[in-house]
Amino acid sequence: MNIAKVQTRLAAAQLYHGAIDGALGPLTYAAIFASTGARTNAALLGQGAARYFPEFAITTGLRIAHFIAQTGHETGGFEWLNELWGPTPAQRRYEGRRDLGNVQPGDGKRFAGRGLLQITGRANYARIAKRTGLPLLTQPEIASLPDNAVWTACIFWDDHRLNRLADADDTLGLTRAINGGRNGLADRAIRTAALKRLLT
Repeated sequence: MNIAKVQTRLAAAQLYHGAIDGALGPLTYAAIFASTGARTNAALLGQGAARYFPEFAITTGLRIAHFIAQTGHETGGFEWLNELWGPTPAQRRYEGRRDLGNVQPGDGKRFAGRGLLQITGRANYARIAKRTGLPLLTQPEIASLPDNAVWTACIFWDDHRLNRLADADDTLGLTRAINGGRNGLADRAIRTAALKRLLT
């Protein structure tokens, strides 16, 4: 990936206002997020990406394109870092779901989806809390802070070895791994194509 060329493209679109220095830092990442239509969270997500992408080897054009495309779809263009709560019939069924670790009254809503890949259920919050040291069981709402939203998504990405699917340019495989089926595949593919044009 030619980062200086990416910065030049972003600058031409008036999304990047830093130096054309070939450094993939917070300002460049923020502009990449902004290129997808992200508004309120782009700067903070850019900071999170600069911090965590290198740790999880999300560093090539294809890996970054697929990560941002998939998480962009999951969050409605990075606007919804909390699951929208109705509750819908599906959300009501979170309550008491032992496969999600929801064993205490109120766990269904308490451990609703948060972050870029919408971690859900007491058991998943506990697993991420152990990895990060974040107090997610007592303060689950902090999973929706932009920095933590990026971090938890990177952990999911790494745990499911999704870089290999990104390297294979396998949008369908990534969609199945993240969402369990083909939900939103067309939108995910459109987002991926736009980011690939920018980054590769």
